[in-house]
Amino acid sequence: MDIVLGLQWGDEGKGKFIDLISENYDITARFNGGANAGHSIERKGRKITLKMIPSGIFMKEVQNIIGTGTVLDPVSFKKEILNLQVFDDTVQPENNIIISKKAHLVMPTHKLLDIFMEESPEYTTIGTTKNGIAQAYSNKILRQNLRVGDIFSSDFQSRAQHILDRDYRMLEEEGMIVLPALEEISKEFFDAVEFLKKFNCTETEIHLNKALSEGKKVLAEGSQAAMLDIDHGTYPYVTSSSTTASGASSGLGVSPKEIGEIYGIAKAYCTRVGNGAFPTELLDEFGDDLRMKGNEFGSNTGRPRRIGWLDLPALKYAVMINGVTQLVLTKADVLSGLKSVAVCTHYELNGEVIPVSGTLPEHAQPVLKWLEGWNADFSKIKSTSELPKELMNFLTFLEAELDVPVGYLSIGPGREEILKMK
Repeated sequence: MDIVLGLQWGDEGKGKFIDLISENYDITARFNGGANAGHSIERKGRKITLKMIPSGIFMKEVQNIIGTGTVLDPVSFKKEILNLQVFDDTVQPENNIIISKKAHLVMPTHKLLDIFMEESPEYTTIGTTKNGIAQAYSNKILRQNLRVGDIFSSDFQSRAQHILDRDYRMLEEEGMIVLPALEEISKEFFDAVEFLKKFNCTETEIHLNKALSEGKKVLAEGSQAAMLDIDHGTYPYVTSSSTTASGASSGLGVSPKEIGEIYGIAKAYCTRVGNGAFPTELLDEFGDDLRMKGNEFGSNTGRPRRIGWLDLPALKYAVMINGVTQLVLTKADVLSGLKSVAVCTHYELNGEVIPVSGTLPEHAQPVLKWLEGWNADFSKIKSTSELPKELMNFLTFLEAELDVPVGYLSIGPGREEILKMK
């Protein structure tokens, strides 16, 4: 089993890379997160954003698995499937999407609780997508939630309605001002559950391990990124699940012994959405220009992404905890035309170099190294031999610092605009 995951704060371009290499696999499997993911894929000049559906969905011979470590919102899932079929009517999701019976459900009131907590001064505001992901995971840990397999039980509706009634009553008591009618959100939810029943819901860990024993190739797909990991990321400004390579094993029920290549995706600079530490952030006109040039707006929410220079200490940390075997670098084309490009090489506090982990130093200053910039018409580049020498020097510098080869380089938004380097 190979793994693809992000090494920064998300939005590195995982979906495009998975779409490219998934044709070499028999199965692509999501192992964490929910509809807070936003994997953008371009096909025939059009773009679609996948939230829950694995990025291998456009490969007709590839099975797509939504694993146990995910949380699934039936309402969002139904909308995504219908949107997918409008985007490409040749895709048959009911035939090649398999859903774990043990994946937990996101209830409509989870999203309302998410909104309430983000807007209430009583709670830490971290800038979530307000999709109810944290509430679903927290109720999973509290052992108060329902799972996909429960939708087939005879008492599912009464159990689900009990949760909806309880949560709605609490929101009313807490004084949430704007509340949709309980009957309305309940009906939409139960209608979506009936739609969900059309899909193959099974013990996906058994399915995956059987496939691996038969020699089939599996690609595990992570959502969000390493620096947003619930344990190892920049807590509390993180997501609610394990985003690292080890999370793929637990999220899919596959032994670590089965892991092969670990592809780590990183941009040539950094972006982040939501709150949290971002020491290399560019809060100036140049940062605004880079945001527009790179189209740095959340694929799921449309929120403008925060922009900063590449944070090498944080990237080294992410490579280390994930055991990355190949780096996939994206957005190098966005930096084209600059006379020089900066990279944060280390942090200093009171004149001393300090180590960086998931807890980024609050008062430390990033120290930047300036490298010669590059300039090229990347739309005309078809092979690595045509890359500007300044960019090749940049890649060589990264490889030496990270002790990981750059296996692929993205030079544009299209799925075909990725060069294999090694």
